[in-house]
Amino acid sequence: MPSLKHIGPHVSASGGVENAPLNAAAVGATAFALFTKNQRQWSAPPLSKQSICLFKERCEQFGFGPDFILPHDSYLINPGHPNPDALNTSRMALLDEMQRCEQLGLKMLNFHPGGHLNLLSLEECLQRVADSINFVLERTQGVTAVMENTAGQGTNVGFQFWQLAAIMDAVHDKSRVGVCIDTCHAFTSGYDLAGADPYARVWNEFDKTIGFRYLKAIHLNDSKKALGSRVDRHESIGKGFLGVSFFERLMRDSRFAHIPLILETPDDSLWAEEIKWLKNIN
Repeated sequence: MPSLKHIGPHVSASGGVENAPLNAAAVGATAFALFTKNQRQWSAPPLSKQSICLFKERCEQFGFGPDFILPHDSYLINPGHPNPDALNTSRMALLDEMQRCEQLGLKMLNFHPGGHLNLLSLEECLQRVADSINFVLERTQGVTAVMENTAGQGTNVGFQFWQLAAIMDAVHDKSRVGVCIDTCHAFTSGYDLAGADPYARVWNEFDKTIGFRYLKAIHLNDSKKALGSRVDRHESIGKGFLGVSFFERLMRDSRFAHIPLILETPDDSLWAEEIKWLKNIN
């Protein structure tokens, strides 16, 4: 029996967010991610009423429910920034992203926890990220802030489960915070997901440290770089260090049946093939 899991890529929203559901449907997706604005710019025009209505209509047309759509924030945002002015800029940008999700009727916003730039202690940075989450949650409704684990490059925080848990512990509204585990990031930050026994140990540690109730999504990526390299380089499914067996194991794992599994693999010409292969695992 084919997998019932919800899988899809991070699709382009070029020309308007209303095009994202079309692009997802075109590759056979049952989930998708998108940017609601240009991810490399601080500001963007407000979403038009026409774009909002078309986005909602097309999501309904192609059967994309809000539980399986994972918007991603701008790469510029650093919610743990050590500089007060830059921190405020990041917080206002994160708030804008959350408000866009509200307008589109979406339930989650995926974001990176940022970094300390060697100007704060790790603990101070983690607290600052939590303060930023509290800032945006107090000013929005209905959208969950979903932190993504990092690969641990440079001064980025959030590459170990305990760091994500420490941030969440300081968030006031636990009902609106969660995590997205990127499999490439987890592997290169030192979590060995490749073998059967290590796979089980990693997820047991996740459950003990964070808890599966807080797992809102997975970025399903293979890795170009080796275990513990702390380098973020995604690879197509089954072509990297994680390998085919890992993806077969995860697709058979019932714990991931009710969350979006998002491909951020580098070759978009393979997305339809990757989705079909993953869905046929039983």
